[in-house]
Amino acid sequence: MRVKRRLRLAVIPIGIASAITLAGCTPTELNGFLPGFTDDGTQATNHTEMVSGLWVNSWIVLLVVGIITWSLMGWAAIAYRRRRGQRGLPVQLRYNMPVEIFYTVVPLILVLGFFAFTARDQAVLETQYDNPDVCVTAIGKQWAWDFQYNDDQADCQAGDNAVWTMGVQAQTDAQGNITSDLPTLVLPVNEKVKIKLTSRDVIHSFWIVDFLYKKDMYIGKDNYWSFIPTRVGEYDGKCAELCGQYHSMMLFKVKVVEPAEYQQYLAGLRAAGQTGDINKAYDRLQNLPGTGAPVESEGQH
Repeated sequence: MRVKRRLRLAVIPIGIASAITLAGCTPTELNGFLPGFTDDGTQATNHTEMVSGLWVNSWIVLLVVGIITWSLMGWAAIAYRRRRGQRGLPVQLRYNMPVEIFYTVVPLILVLGFFAFTARDQAVLETQYDNPDVCVTAIGKQWAWDFQYNDDQADCQAGDNAVWTMGVQAQTDAQGNITSDLPTLVLPVNEKVKIKLTSRDVIHSFWIVDFLYKKDMYIGKDNYWSFIPTRVGEYDGKCAELCGQYHSMMLFKVKVVEPAEYQQYLAGLRAAGQTGDINKAYDRLQNLPGTGAPVESEGQH
């Protein structure tokens, strides 16, 4: 009874100290120092906090497991150390059922728990909007990005009113500073966005750093990503899959703006004549596996 009472008395101050520590944490610290959050805790998308929560909580569980494991290792090293005058090997135990059950069941529970929470969050992240407000096709190419703003939102297809921009590889000076304009993806804040991800050549990976999510891009297979940008601002993007010599220069920017500014941006592209299907203006590789010889399209270069 005295041992239990002492344990309870020890737990109370530990709990109070933990609560005080957590209360003093900034939103950045509470989210594991991950990008995508402002000082007041505003997240970059409607899914950013979910991703950071999975990451931070997983690390807390693993840290607790680590502390318990390191403590047991230290205790065993001290409690069962060789004493003065002892000779030979200590008594060898072949089986210890309680210990064996413990180190079998506990890791199994941890693995199943991590799987369950990951599967739950991934199901949300991978759910695509059927009727998004905006559907953009992001095209990866060695070593830049093209963005097409489709007018058929439901099917993410380009019609006559679609507009697009073509990006070029980032250029740097002798010190490695970027000297060229990066391809820019413009999105409206607080609207449902669906991005169709495809590649012109090799495998790429579409990564907006502050959005805490990345998806691969393949030739001949389209991927999709749906989310709602929740904070106006400018974000960094890059390819996260080694794709050749200038992979590190495959950079882009994301600008989240007010809906009215987004419409003005589309109008500017339309006024510049960048309309229709981007593949009619440029397609680096049209001969997909099994389709035979390349097909020449009007305006291809």
